[in-house]
Amino acid sequence: MFVLVEMVDTVRIPPWQFERKLNDSIAEELNKKLANKVVYNVGLCICLFDITKLEDAYVFPGDGASHTKVHFRYVVFHPFLDEILIGKIKGCSPEGVHVSLGFFDDILIPPESLQQPAKFDEAEQVWVWEYETEEGAHDLYMDTGEEIRFRVVDESFVDTSPTGPSSAEATSSSEELPKKEAPYTLV
Repeated sequence: MFVLVEMVDTVRIPPWQFERKLNDSIAEELNKKLANKVVYNVGLCICLFDITKLEDAYVFPGDGASHTKVHFRYVVFHPFLDEILIGKIKGCSPEGVHVSLGFFDDILIPPESLQQPAKFDEAEQVWVWEYETEEGAHDLYMDTGEEIRFRVVDESFVDTSPTGPSSAEATSSSEELPKKEAPYTLV
């Protein structure tokens, strides 16, 4: 579920942090930049694990800050395919069951991946598994807040980096706001 990812970045340390230890300043800046952010094709960054290598620091003309190239390892949430996780049902909709891990909410279990036979109850807004036994059928409701186990079968990364307006968008008024898409989702 959590993996260590080796990364390289140039960290800018402002002059008012020169009195602190270099490693502490770099760790703080890296956590400000990456913690709780999704890195495309990597996963959800959690926190800095360690700094493996510091290269020379440079001060560029016109900027009093130091710029240091840093090699480091970061703890990242990136479950592997077919991993079984435990989460809580956040809600149900006709497109499936939405699950939360507490720190990560973009998990969807589509209807075809639910225990079959399953149906969506419009009145209750929950999915119902019709469990068959010798005594007959029982309805097991997937209520909000219940803990469930699920298997990760797919993941999707969406590039949400900002883009400039296209010429068509510039001429039209902002009648439709673009739908916000999660940068990292699990199925």
